[in-house]
Amino acid sequence: MMIMGNIQNIMRYPVKSFTGEYLSKAQIMSYGIYGDRSHAFIDRTNRDKHLTITQFPEMVTYKACFLGEESLDVFPKLKVIARDGIEYDWDDQALLDRLEEETNRTLETITYSPTYVPFPAIEVDNILLISTEALAELSTSFGEPIDERRFRGNIIYDIQEVGIKEQDLIGKQIKIGSEVILEINQFCERCMIITVDPKTGTRQPKLLKQIVKERNNHLGMYARVIQTGTIHIGDQMTIL
Repeated sequence: MMIMGNIQNIMRYPVKSFTGEYLSKAQIMSYGIYGDRSHAFIDRTNRDKHLTITQFPEMVTYKACFLGEESLDVFPKLKVIARDGIEYDWDDQALLDRLEEETNRTLETITYSPTYVPFPAIEVDNILLISTEALAELSTSFGEPIDERRFRGNIIYDIQEVGIKEQDLIGKQIKIGSEVILEINQFCERCMIITVDPKTGTRQPKLLKQIVKERNNHLGMYARVIQTGTIHIGDQMTIL
């Protein structure tokens, strides 16, 4: 076994396309982080697809976080904070009314089970890992600090082993802490979502162009869950 690095940040996105919450620890389920993309808006005017940042970039200016103890029976209370500071509970009709007015679409909310969130909500695979090295390199070449939340990663990690490149990890299994095992499957191909500032909702198209030019449009890696358990900030990541 070879030490790969350590977890620096853990992020969960309780509502699809909303900005999420930083965690000190997370329960890894078969579908990924507990509660990740477990709540979403269904767009009845767009063939019942999920409403995402692609259709409504300002979604990213909303923040969502769970309050209370996590359970496999029911999710904790979910709080949403809009960009103007107004707070809502997930079930508040006022939140749905506001999103319908802002998007000019007919929407419905959907909540999945704590034990199962389907792939359409997570898109490609269970967990997205992003290295601090990749973020630092991009910030340097771009000429300004880049908010890591743009990339919607679940695990932000340091690569500690000299000489390890992300492309070397594709197809490998990694162990995190004492329990969790993931299999890294593919690079994350980026889209316009990363161009949206999570603070303001404004677009910065040249960021995507930079990643296309420098990194073949790749930033981060997708992994599927092999073994569930709990991960913590600072946990060691080992290549099996």
